[in-house]
Amino acid sequence: MQLGEAPPTPQGPLPTYLANTTDMCGRFSQADIAELDREVLWILDGLQTTTPRYNVAPSQEAAVIRHGGLGNRIDQLRWGLIPSWAHDPKIGYRTINARAESLTQKPAFRDSFATRRCAIPVAGFYEWRKTPHGKHPHFIRRRDRRAMLLAGLWDRWIDRVTGPLETFTIITTTPNAVVRPLHDRMPVVLPESGLLAWLDPRTTDPTTLGEFLVPCTDQELEAYRVSTHVNSPANEDPRCVEPVEP
Repeated sequence: MQLGEAPPTPQGPLPTYLANTTDMCGRFSQADIAELDREVLWILDGLQTTTPRYNVAPSQEAAVIRHGGLGNRIDQLRWGLIPSWAHDPKIGYRTINARAESLTQKPAFRDSFATRRCAIPVAGFYEWRKTPHGKHPHFIRRRDRRAMLLAGLWDRWIDRVTGPLETFTIITTTPNAVVRPLHDRMPVVLPESGLLAWLDPRTTDPTTLGEFLVPCTDQELEAYRVSTHVNSPANEDPRCVEPVEP
């Protein structure tokens, strides 16, 4: 997703390379996932009620499902994966997404793909469509309005002053027919039936893992235009997802 000319995040302006890159899923909504996910996330122990988020942007924290301890759990991690070996945390600006086709080749993602996979529960995600009249934001969600589970990876980086920082990235793949008019990439949407296997670090078979890294069916999703109100990450309210007339 191209953020284009969207205003800066509360943490400061996005670097130029982040604003202009074409391989990006760069915003999503986690509004009301506590309600949407009652059936989807039944496997979680001690599911925490999360604060509704309508406009999650890179470098912000979001609810992430991962394996830990005796089972799966939801934690708040920062968006933009910082590998454990990184010397500069600014690498997280370049790793908000990971291409499915190169997970095993990229040093930033290779180890996490093997043992630190996660899922990001979302109500939907945003894409900006380029037109002669500017960039028009759209919201993509499931037709049945249930939560989507986006495939992701996570890692833990240690700062010698502030301590550990846990971060995540969203895996992208080629788009289906719903997303293709908006962008040439889309997040990997995990099937509910495969969530346990995806999160389990004991799942190591490349063929099994590769079966997840494909676009979801066209019938699962719908897209509609929303207001440019969503362009600013400072706007966190239901207006972000309200449909507008073309």
